[in-house]
Amino acid sequence: MDANPTITVLMPAYNAEKYIGEAIESVLGQTYTDFELVIVNDGSTDGTVDLIKTFSDRRIVVINQQNMGVAGALNTGLKHSKGIYIARFDADDVCYPERLEKQLNFLQQNPDYILVGSDVDYILENDEFLFHFYCIAHSHDEIVRKLYFYCPFVHPTVMYKKENVCNAGGYPTDAHNFEDYMLWTSIAKAGKFCNLPEPLIKYRLNPTSVTIDERWRGKRFRELKRNAVLSGFITQQDGNELLAIIKTQDVRHIKEGSYHALCGKKFLANNYQPQKARAHVKKAISIRPLRLDNYLLYTVSYLPERFISWLHKMSPNRL
Repeated sequence: MDANPTITVLMPAYNAEKYIGEAIESVLGQTYTDFELVIVNDGSTDGTVDLIKTFSDRRIVVINQQNMGVAGALNTGLKHSKGIYIARFDADDVCYPERLEKQLNFLQQNPDYILVGSDVDYILENDEFLFHFYCIAHSHDEIVRKLYFYCPFVHPTVMYKKENVCNAGGYPTDAHNFEDYMLWTSIAKAGKFCNLPEPLIKYRLNPTSVTIDERWRGKRFRELKRNAVLSGFITQQDGNELLAIIKTQDVRHIKEGSYHALCGKKFLANNYQPQKARAHVKKAISIRPLRLDNYLLYTVSYLPERFISWLHKMSPNRL
């Protein structure tokens, strides 16, 4: 590895034994090779560290720490990173081979841009293709217009200039589950943003992932998030309240129910396969039988594809 690689691929990892091997392989197989892969082991209690050790590539740097959450792990990684550019990546996703090359070329050819993301291909926990996600905005002007209404980037797709993020103080540790969104609003005036209109990663949905459908988080969570994004600031007290909400919900049955409900929705609205949709919704209902929205989703699955597509476009809760 060069003493000063151009890119640092920054990967936080917490109990990622099941998927991290494939994630690492996809980074090491990039067409662009001048990078370091900084993996922050955030207090894993499974075999994550042992699996990482099976790779002997000198570009891999492992940092072990007590569990601090995603934002804490990312800030640790930023402190240890040597690259001019940071390519975010998660331990359960898969990079397409030209991901780093294409994003670096864009940033180097457009020096007024400080961050570039991309579309993604969503996959299930078993690697099955779920749907192709088109970002809500691609050009800088589109992104800026929508920035305070929706998060415009899929976090593990982004590559950004390290300097701008460090100048903003890194990831806000009290913005639990939306630390990336608040960071983008913090650096918005430092330069331009872009999403490339092509998928550069496979984003894996799985029941153990940190983020679940925000409809399942509840109204108070969404209120706290909205206020923080609009004000550009979040108090420790609000952060503690967010964390308390998350801890009551990040239990196995709730996460699994959210996962299957989301898969059912996407197999209807984004990749019309109603039989697969109903199979997932049935699982969601069996896990959380008191959630009425799952029964509605099951009923909707029998409607024509065109009508379902129209309903999806009208929904304010699009993924």
